[in-house]
Amino acid sequence: MKVLGNIIWWLFGGVILAGIWFLGGLLLTITIIGIPFGIQCFKIAGFVLFPFGRNIELGHFGAGGLLLNVLWVIFIGWELAIGHLFAALLSAITLIGIPFAKQHFKLAQLAFIPFGARVG
Repeated sequence: MKVLGNIIWWLFGGVILAGIWFLGGLLLTITIIGIPFGIQCFKIAGFVLFPFGRNIELGHFGAGGLLLNVLWVIFIGWELAIGHLFAALLSAITLIGIPFAKQHFKLAQLAFIPFGARVG
């Protein structure tokens, strides 16, 4: 199921979404201050390419990760999480879209607090 889910995900926008996350990471790494945020965008882009069969573990950060998560949430995280929640709600309208809605819920968590999250 995960291979088929990833293929369908790719065909219906996963590649475009991963490209957007990757482009955001490139733009953030232009400045020295944005490098940690760009690295998180690259991590999310890698997860977006193949979300089926992978899990996210949140909450493995120290004081620095907490500060960076707060800055992330204030400046961009809440908008990205709301976008993925909206996509999840749209996907969940049909029975076929429910597995894709679950992936968007995982992405919303990762988009909200990426620092200290482990993708596996």
